[in-house]
Amino acid sequence: MLILGLDPGFAITGYGLVDSVANRLSVVKYGAITTPAGMPFTQRLLAIRNELTDLIREYKPDAAAIEELFFNSNTTTAIKVAQGRGVAVETLAEHGIPVFEYTPLQVKMTVVGYGRAEKKQVQQMVKVMLKLDSIPKPDDAADALAIAIAHSFSQLTAKPV
Repeated sequence: MLILGLDPGFAITGYGLVDSVANRLSVVKYGAITTPAGMPFTQRLLAIRNELTDLIREYKPDAAAIEELFFNSNTTTAIKVAQGRGVAVETLAEHGIPVFEYTPLQVKMTVVGYGRAEKKQVQQMVKVMLKLDSIPKPDDAADALAIAIAHSFSQLTAKPV
């Protein structure tokens, strides 16, 4: 099963494609969709949609896993990130790809075994689990790979949103 993990945002949307076959994981591709700060917000959302569409058409993932948003401070940023996430979810739905949500706690529990793990611990485990030479960069891509890993271990019991 080819899983597209997404760490949503409007400036940076991390992505990671992980192939999961019989509990063996391998990286297909990872990176980030970035939009410049000076670009009008609607154009940033359109750029996310277009680049995500290109990834979907090229790799044809079987499922997508996306981080559930959690914010406790900046409301303006939270709303913009939520809009970027909404564009991603809509784009996946448009292409018939089932979408699954995971909280940061669920991702940390699955990847590290501890829900309060530090970001560096998660990144190190992503490197180890996917047999990579180094921790994926940018951090958003490493997070997206962690989300894809979480889905690979939860896919039998997970329900799409």
